[in-house]
Amino acid sequence: MAIPFKLRELDKAGGYIRVGLIGAGQMGRGMVAQVESMKGMRVVACADIQVENAKNAYLQTGIPESDVVVTDKVEIADRAVGENKVVATSDMDVVLNCAEVDVIVDATGIPNVGAEIAYKAILQQKHIVMLNVETDVTVGQLLWRMAKSAGVVYTGSAGDEPGALMELVHFAETLGFDIVVAGKGKNNPLNVEANPDTVREAALSVRANPKMIASFQDGTKTMIEMTAVANATGFVPDVPGMHGPTATVEQLPQVYRLKSEGGILHRKGVVDYVNGVAPGVFIIVSSDQPEVHHVMKYLKMGDGPNYVLFRPYHLTSLETPILIAKAYFDREETIVGWHGHVAETVAVAKKDLKPGDKLDGLGGYTVYGKIMVAEEAAKMGALPIGLVHQSQVVAREVKKGEILTYDAVENTQSLTIWELRALQSKMIGKVNSK
Repeated sequence: MAIPFKLRELDKAGGYIRVGLIGAGQMGRGMVAQVESMKGMRVVACADIQVENAKNAYLQTGIPESDVVVTDKVEIADRAVGENKVVATSDMDVVLNCAEVDVIVDATGIPNVGAEIAYKAILQQKHIVMLNVETDVTVGQLLWRMAKSAGVVYTGSAGDEPGALMELVHFAETLGFDIVVAGKGKNNPLNVEANPDTVREAALSVRANPKMIASFQDGTKTMIEMTAVANATGFVPDVPGMHGPTATVEQLPQVYRLKSEGGILHRKGVVDYVNGVAPGVFIIVSSDQPEVHHVMKYLKMGDGPNYVLFRPYHLTSLETPILIAKAYFDREETIVGWHGHVAETVAVAKKDLKPGDKLDGLGGYTVYGKIMVAEEAAKMGALPIGLVHQSQVVAREVKKGEILTYDAVENTQSLTIWELRALQSKMIGKVNSK
């Protein structure tokens, strides 16, 4: 039975999937509004460090203020949800520990926070949907395996570009096409020096966090998203940082050929991004069957031998409810690291860094991300950007444009994501030694 019918049946029976959301920023607000338009599902509890953000996410959908219970106590939250009210809280543990919640959605975008959310959700045996690809590319291998052992779903989200791209990949793989490239469009020029100050005006115009917009412009978000796709497909970046050519959709099959064929690629089966086709995701496919080429040409898919399959949109958190339903009804994942840890987004200095300087994380003033083959990153001791945190200080001099290594930073506090990364490294080592 298709998802809409399952949701309607659940609604007719007087039930609904009870969703707990952590993070009421732009993505979270959009998801609350979309779910409120649906049958068979409701965001019953929402946490944000600024509780007014969580409360307003509900009020903006038309929910009466009398039905929004603001509390930091789990027992009050459970009672409110049981009475068909919704909960706004400043404490994410209220959402995580609420017995009335079936599925947790992490929309924080903060790697260390996301690691704690996912870890605790799995311990509570709740499905966890990650609108936080930053956490996933850092410790997702461990969290996914923990979830499987606990009998719950851990997955990246539909609607995010990696999830949207995987729908195309799975379509092509099912039909037996050869996939040459899996890629996404970038909707702004790459500027590795972008920071919250340089993007503030643009961010405020769309009611977004300046750090988030800076992470888009400096390329970090693109690198992280394509790292998630790499780990899900087994494809790797053709070169560190990917090629990032400028092209139209129609030009993509010509651009993404091997160098020996007049293209830019050293090999097939890679991830990349393109300037000029955003918004959207794409794959380049081919076939060894002459009749398939005949049909593709008949269908006006191009002259071959490569063809582009292009999805011109992704609805971010507005699509997340589809995956929530799939996780709840069918235990289905949209995107996880099925192929292991094959790529890494490492931290690169945005400016000269000196011993004692403080780091600030994604979309900040000190570092940006670059995708690499994971094995190469490990050999040089490169620091994954998801492990960068504002509590860290620089331990040695790092020049602008240089990749930070583990010995270049010092932690001043214990971080959940570092502990989970250490466990993951041990786990991967054991798996690879078998």
